[in-house]
Amino acid sequence: MEAVALRGGVIRKRVVLVKTVASAISIGTGGSVGREGPIVQIGSAIGSTLGQALNVSGDRMRALVGCGAAAGIAATFNAPIAGSMFALEVILGDFGLATFSPIVISSVVATAVSRAFLGDTPAFIVPAYQLVSAWEFPIYLILGLFCAAVGVTFTKTLYRFEDLFDSLKFPEYLKPIIGGLILGVSGLYIPQILGVGYGAMDLALGQQLAWWVMLLLVMAKLLATSITIGSGGSGGVFAPSLYLGVMAGGFFGMVVHHLFPNVTASPGAYSIVGMGAVVSATTHGPLAAILILFEMTGSYEIILPLMFSCIIATIASGQLMKESIYTLKLVRRGIDIREGKEVNVLKSMHVKDVMSPHVETVSEEWSLDRTSDKISKSKYNSFPMLNSENKLSGILSFNDYSEAIFDEDLRFIVVAKDVATSDVVTVSTDDDLYTALGKISRYDFSTLPVVSPNDPHQLVGIVSRRDVIGAYEKAVLKKSLFQN
Repeated sequence: MEAVALRGGVIRKRVVLVKTVASAISIGTGGSVGREGPIVQIGSAIGSTLGQALNVSGDRMRALVGCGAAAGIAATFNAPIAGSMFALEVILGDFGLATFSPIVISSVVATAVSRAFLGDTPAFIVPAYQLVSAWEFPIYLILGLFCAAVGVTFTKTLYRFEDLFDSLKFPEYLKPIIGGLILGVSGLYIPQILGVGYGAMDLALGQQLAWWVMLLLVMAKLLATSITIGSGGSGGVFAPSLYLGVMAGGFFGMVVHHLFPNVTASPGAYSIVGMGAVVSATTHGPLAAILILFEMTGSYEIILPLMFSCIIATIASGQLMKESIYTLKLVRRGIDIREGKEVNVLKSMHVKDVMSPHVETVSEEWSLDRTSDKISKSKYNSFPMLNSENKLSGILSFNDYSEAIFDEDLRFIVVAKDVATSDVVTVSTDDDLYTALGKISRYDFSTLPVVSPNDPHQLVGIVSRRDVIGAYEKAVLKKSLFQN
């Protein structure tokens, strides 16, 4: 997603090999992660590598990345429609015909190849289902809210464990060992949390697990996946989201079926709907979740409650947490793909890279007569003001001195400190250009004083609107030349 948003779809070639080996080791040794995420990343990297080899344009490169992602999902789940929608909705965020057409073709071809090797069977065998009563819809609404809470809890827990392991003062290569030891000990008591977990999910769909076991597995799997990924294990969060959904839905279904046996379907039906609802809550991609579950199960009868709960879960999770499990990682890096390339380009550069260290200043004690000499020889109309300790104490702008400077009675009496503005808007050297441009635009300034991040009164330079726009234009031109 970062490559699509900022680098024109360019992904390093070695990602294909490294991600394949790392994910195979992590999943093969029992890491509580999914295989779908790595396959999407590998497919995207293959598409990007092909695009780089053919030297295609930025738009075509992004389309090839989407083709690789769609093919990975389609082949894994035997779901060509869902693979297409996942790439368009989650990875690219673009439903244009020029992008849609090659992605659909890629999904179809990948599914055909997959079926030749793996057969044409649904990923899950689901129990017979029918909508027993219209009274079930309020129950499915509650299920959507419940799954939203599970999805948001999963997202927050995952990143808290990442922060926890990041804070450990160990070499990076030791952290997966620590995570593996914790997971291995846990697996001795709850083996269902190890690996992708499709076996346990089949048991839940077949209603072969007790309600308390499914509730326990929700909490255990949530922690196991967070530990695996947080400690540095390589794998995806899509399958764990399905796992959490099937267990949460199964638990919920058993409870409501016990309370309202005459108006509710079997608990297995709620497991299916729960899978889609938790995926929707974590990815904020309801369309892809609905289609994936529909194609994975091959059951049309489930589509109405599935659509209903997925939309409810997406809306509720969006209210609880603005970012999805994918976009939160980008936001934590300072990248917001919803804001577009322009904003992210500005956020990628810092004030210290474009500021001028040569600042024309005035002293607090200067008379307006002396200040007027400074103004007449300068290209600026506002000046940072320094006190006796050479610390920033104010700003002298044209609005401050425009009236007093032409009054002969005041020119020799009034000093700069008397008319300057003491409430100074500044930026630090560590601020990004998006922050600087926002302050310049908000207050309609032409320049801003730049201060040290350690001392807000230590003036180190000045940055102008022209500096920011010029740096942005150079960065965009450089990226365009690189992509094409």
